[in-house]
Amino acid sequence: MGLKNLFDQGKHFSLHVTLRDQGKRIDQFLSETDLNLSRSQAKHLIEQRHIILNGKPTKPSAHLRGGDLVYGTLPAPQSLSLLPEPLPLSILYEDSSIIVIDKPPGMVVHPAPGNPSGTLVNALLAHCTDLAGINGVLRPGIVHRLDKETSGVMVVAKDNEAYHQLVRQFKNRTIKKTYLAIACGNLKQDKGLIDFPIGRHPDQRKKMSIRTSRGRTALTQWKVLERFGSFTFLEIYPQTGRTHQIRVHLSSLGHPLLGDPLYGRKGKTGTIHDLALREGIKRMDRQALHAHQLELNHPRTGEKVQFVAPIPEDMGEALAWLRSRYK
Repeated sequence: MGLKNLFDQGKHFSLHVTLRDQGKRIDQFLSETDLNLSRSQAKHLIEQRHIILNGKPTKPSAHLRGGDLVYGTLPAPQSLSLLPEPLPLSILYEDSSIIVIDKPPGMVVHPAPGNPSGTLVNALLAHCTDLAGINGVLRPGIVHRLDKETSGVMVVAKDNEAYHQLVRQFKNRTIKKTYLAIACGNLKQDKGLIDFPIGRHPDQRKKMSIRTSRGRTALTQWKVLERFGSFTFLEIYPQTGRTHQIRVHLSSLGHPLLGDPLYGRKGKTGTIHDLALREGIKRMDRQALHAHQLELNHPRTGEKVQFVAPIPEDMGEALAWLRSRYK
């Protein structure tokens, strides 16, 4: 019986346990089939009695034996309460499995308190008419995020299989991410690796910090592209994906991003003494950080693909001003 996309279609399935899977927990077993369920999803379905083992309801911790029969029904996806909004999208690539977006600065990825609408998810719900069920819900599969004021390339899954494939690649750190950034100050070395754990700031709820007792491993490689006196244009390769990682790491070196209102220097352009230069970059009005390139294996074909988002106009203008003053 073909099991692919059953989750999307709300159909029945049945599986015979082979000797190879003997001894496994049933939730682990289900997460390793082509049902494209995570282990937590499988656990939830078992607890909701959607999964039957040898004719009886079971527990997620039940261990299997060769010859056992596992069958059940994967519920049809529910509708999401969010409203589609026909917002403009800069689409770099799209097929039946994924859509790749060049996210503009100022756009929030997912609705949250303070940003209930006008988000990337709202826009995708309006644009994508062929969304399948992602984790049981008709929604685009957000597998990574960019901060509101960070621009650049994002990949989004359009079906459950693509979602879990991409999540696995991000978890295994096989996806290569390249950012472009303008940092304050002149970094002395030409390249380096920042290896400081990152966690929630002990006093300021909205901030992350390296000064935390419960930080998680965070690795950021960087390379100097151009120097402009008191500013440095960088290419950055984050190896992990912690919240605000690049912003926190550069700030920890004493070189925060130009224009960063949370981790930067007092007054977004207040430390720039050249008045013409200050006016020239004032229009950017955000941290100078852009997700420039994403390289991954296509979740359906396995082919290595690369997507590039060009430098946005505001950051390009800031670079032009810096080049005109310091070159």
